[in-house]
Amino acid sequence: MSDRTEWIKPGAFQVAPGVHRIPLPLPSDGLRAVNVYAIEDAEGLVLIDGGWALDEARRQLETSLKDIGFRVADITRFLVTHVHRDHYTQAIAVRKEFGTRVSLGIGERPTLEVLTRSGPPDRSPQLDQLLACGAHTLIEQLRAAWREGGHDPAEWEMPDEWIEGRAELPLSGRQLLAVPTPGHTRGHLVYTDLAGGLMFAGDHVLPHITPSIGFESAPESSPLGSYLASLKVVRELPDLRLLPAHGPVTDSVHARVDALLDHHAERLDACASVIAAGAGTAYETARALTWTRHERHFDELDMFNQMLATTETRAHLEVLAAQGRIGKRMDGPTAVYA
Repeated sequence: MSDRTEWIKPGAFQVAPGVHRIPLPLPSDGLRAVNVYAIEDAEGLVLIDGGWALDEARRQLETSLKDIGFRVADITRFLVTHVHRDHYTQAIAVRKEFGTRVSLGIGERPTLEVLTRSGPPDRSPQLDQLLACGAHTLIEQLRAAWREGGHDPAEWEMPDEWIEGRAELPLSGRQLLAVPTPGHTRGHLVYTDLAGGLMFAGDHVLPHITPSIGFESAPESSPLGSYLASLKVVRELPDLRLLPAHGPVTDSVHARVDALLDHHAERLDACASVIAAGAGTAYETARALTWTRHERHFDELDMFNQMLATTETRAHLEVLAAQGRIGKRMDGPTAVYA
């Protein structure tokens, strides 16, 4: 196992007094694990994020908690950073079994309202996003995938508690501060332990990759604009130890935030250059760019990552249009840039 993937090794790893990092498996060759963090509290455990509701993830959670003297039944509360499946669904599954309290940022309510209701795929906001991108090929592929698998609203439920704005969350011997950081999702939160020098960053700040922007069930108007503003909010906090959802723990949130801001500045320039060279839609622009740290061509990505790439490109183009660096007009439901 390389140093870059050492963090996915199963177990419970102490990252601070009373705080343990527990990587749980994901069914993907890309993101292979998600870190949940178990915080020892007077009444049991508080978990930051819950993982994906998979049998393998549940078994690994049970084994890892046993290694530090706890059981799943000892979890009293989940503080979830955002509503994505790999962070939220196992928290809901555990709640069904033990009544564990689940907390989530209020900004995720519109997304959950979509996810908890059934409806025909043709009415999905994600299809509308791809239509605005001019990604007709991807729309047909997505419809075919939904016909094969479908969406099960029973997997999703509302939380017990909505966290609104900056909120203090007192634990025994520890004070957490929830800070809204929209961008990756509308209601993303990071949880900080300022006295302990820790930030439970979810997907907002990741050490090796950049979080996806713009592909949501209930998208906002400028997800990249929100994300860049949220990075600056985090940059204004004291520099804390980075406890990410994907990747190893690192020593400086600020250093990674600076790198992410530089990355998106470069990406905005790249998108502007592609538009200047003649691309008109987000889909055309995404196809002209390279993706991941391996500089892969768009056609080398699987369908899901092509959708992420396309909607993220649109998010960059919308920021460029808002800045006046490119023009924008609507051709029916599709945005055209020049």
